[in-house]
Parts: sequence; C-alpha cells; structure tokens
Amino acid sequence: MIELLKSFENLLWGLPLIIGIIGTGIYISLKTKAIQFRKLPYALKNTLGKILEKPNKENKGDISPFGALATALAATVGTGNIVGVSLAIILGGPGAIFWMWLAALLGMATKFSEVTLALAFREKKNGQYVGGPMYYIEKGLNNKKLAKTFAIFAGIAVFGIGDSTQANAIANVLHDSFGINTIISGFILSILAGIVIVGGINSITKVTEKLVPLMSFLYIVGCLWILILNKANILPAFKSIFVGAFNPKSLGGSFAGLSVKAIISAGVARGVFTNEAGLGSSPMAHACASTDHPVRQGLWGISEVFVDTIIICTMTALVILSTNVDITDTNNAASLVARAFATGSSIGNLIVSLGLSLFAFSTILGWAYYGETTLRYLFGEKIIIPYRIFYVIFVFLGANMDLGLVWIVANILNGLMALPNLYALINLSPIVVKLSKDFFKNPKKIRKSPSEYNFLLKND
Repeated sequence: MIELLKSFENLLWGLPLIIGIIGTGIYISLKTKAIQFRKLPYALKNTLGKILEKPNKENKGDISPFGALATALAATVGTGNIVGVSLAIILGGPGAIFWMWLAALLGMATKFSEVTLALAFREKKNGQYVGGPMYYIEKGLNNKKLAKTFAIFAGIAVFGIGDSTQANAIANVLHDSFGINTIISGFILSILAGIVIVGGINSITKVTEKLVPLMSFLYIVGCLWILILNKANILPAFKSIFVGAFNPKSLGGSFAGLSVKAIISAGVARGVFTNEAGLGSSPMAHACASTDHPVRQGLWGISEVFVDTIIICTMTALVILSTNVDITDTNNAASLVARAFATGSSIGNLIVSLGLSLFAFSTILGWAYYGETTLRYLFGEKIIIPYRIFYVIFVFLGANMDLGLVWIVANILNGLMALPNLYALINLSPIVVKLSKDFFKNPKKIRKSPSEYNFLLKND
C-alpha cells in the first residue's frame, strides 16, 4: 500500500501538477498582463511598506490586512523554507532553485488571483467573515460539488501537512539538538497551540503578527551572517543555479545523470510546498482582512510569495551553496542545512533548530485556521470545538510517531487540493481582470460598500 501511494504521489507531483501550476501561472500572467511584475513596486510599497499603518475603521473585515498576511505567512513560511529548499537541492541539484524561482514568479500572479477572489466572494457567518476556494468555486462557478471536494481534501490534509508533520519536525530537531524528550516537547507544543487556537482567527492573528516578523528577521540575519563569511562564493553559487537548471552534466557527480525534467519537478514541487501558490490555502486567511476592495488585499498575496520564496528560500539556498558543503552525501535535508550553517558559525545548529521550530509552529497555527474554515463550510459551526480538540491532540501524536505514511498521504491531499482550485482560477480569471481594472482606475479611492464592485462578479 505504501509503495502504491508513493507511486501515486510521484505521479501527481510530476507532470500533472507541474503543468497545472506553471500553466495556470502563465495563463493568469497573460490575462492580467503580468500584474505581478507591472505592479510589484506598487504592491510592496502599499503592503510591506505600510505594515505599521492602522487599517481604515470603515473597511469591512475582522483582522488587519497585515494580520491576514501574517496568518497566511505563518502557514506558508514553514519547514519548506529550510528543509524544503535543502530537499530540492538534494533531489535536483542547485538548478532546482531556478525552477523554484520561476514557479514563485508565476505563483505571485496565481496567489494574487486566489486572494482577490477570496475577498470578492467571501461571506459573513455568525458575525465573522469567511472565504476561500470553496466559496468562490460555489458562488463563482456555481459548482457546489467541486467546492465540497476541495473542502474535503483540505479538511483532511490539515491534520497531516499543517499539524502532525510540523509537530514531528519540531520534536525531532529539539531532541537531536538539545536532547529534549519528544513526549515533553509534544505536550508543550499541544498546550501552546491549544491556547492560541481556542481563540480562533483573532487570537491566531495576534500571535502571528508578532511571531512571523520576528522569526523571519532572525533567520534572515543568520543567513546574512553566513553569506558575509562566504561572500567570495556567492557569485559561484548563483552560477551553479543558472547552469544547473539547464545543464546538470556540467555539475558532475551524481547530478550529471539528472534529467532537466527531474530538476524542474524538484524545484516546482518544493516551491509550491513552501509558498502554497495554487493550493488555495492562504486565501482563507486573507478573506478575513479589513479592506475596501478585493484587489487591495490581492496585492498582499503578491508580497506573500515574494517574501516566502524570493527572499527567505533564496537565503537558505545561498547558505547551502556558498558554504560548499557536500550536497551529494546525504538524504537528510535538515542535517544538510545544519552543516551549512555550522561551517561559518558555532551557533549554526542553534539557528537551524530555532528557525525550524518557529517556522513549523507558525505553520501549525496558520493551518489550524484553514482546517476550521473548510470544516465549518462542510458541517457548520457545531464542528469547531471538536475540530480544535482533535487538532491539538494530533499535535501531540505527531510529535511522537513515525510519520512516513502521513507525509505521503498529506502530499497527495495537498496535490488534490490544487486541482479544483487551479480549475477555478482559470475559469474565474475574467473576474480577476475586471476587478483589477476597476481598482487601478483609482487605487486611492475608498469604497464604502462591496456593492461598488459586486457588479463585476458576474462571470461572462
């Protein structure tokens, strides 16, 4: 059964999803006239550049735009930014990073569309805004069965990709680095997660608004320190990325036998795992944002992928490649990163351990809300309390069990989530185009009511 599931996982994350994710990114980029490039300076200036600004009180929403970004980044900036990048290099060589970048650049348009649609079709239930792929699939495509299909895949995947596997990563790194018993770390993790999760999106946001900037800053500073110590190797590292993307034979060693297809697969799959563009997960957090127009929050989606992959993942890749650690002698992605950091600093292991722990814990919090949103859509409010209890229990269980099978099933469900979402993004792209044109006619205009753009939501 495990071998069968592995085969299906490899098939799903091979050509089907590569074509689906890259193809959707290209299609949306063409439809929006490459909005992720044309409006990137504007997006960064009006999102990350305005983090400290208080949101307009007249805007509709439950949390601030940055709070929504922080919650989404909490889920996306996870172990994939450290272990995922390392694994991409192990499987596809340095050239895999090029394809990770390409997937991210196209993914910025995909994430922009996801977030914009999530805001456009969100609903208010029991005094709280909810949204995401299941809502824009049901309301935009008038396809409730497909919406429920997405929600089922996502609702199950949550317990694997966002819960138990993240807790397992934390418990293992704390045990290997500091000798902490996994039962103790699992218990503490479950308590901390429960304290935050019980308060719902507002409680999660209060934590992620502080945790995400702190952990990202500390990790980037650690990476910069290693890069300064190895500054002479930075340009050769970039060269190996660009050369290896198209000519693996030039790198020699075990990479010489790789096909370009295998390199692309490694880069794209790990890239999607870390920034989640196309999966349909982070739009659920963005849907709660206090904003006057869907596109204004959509710009935060562009910044989300930029920070996650173009900045943080690139830092990890350069640390590994510039320190000249042997990337062919291990299948352990975490140990490869640890050895890279250790080459230039006595606290290298601490940087990796702390980074992995904070990133993984933030993912537990972010995905907790995604599961809550999808299961609420399927079963209503009555499911929330039982779900939160089970989610916290799975944090403890995940920290103390072998998750080989769980990882495989979670990756499969992750891929299956993407299929209905990508289908919806392609078919609803005309609405994204109309909303974008409406917003950029006068981006400074504050819309008093959604009725000012609701007329654009009809899918011609």
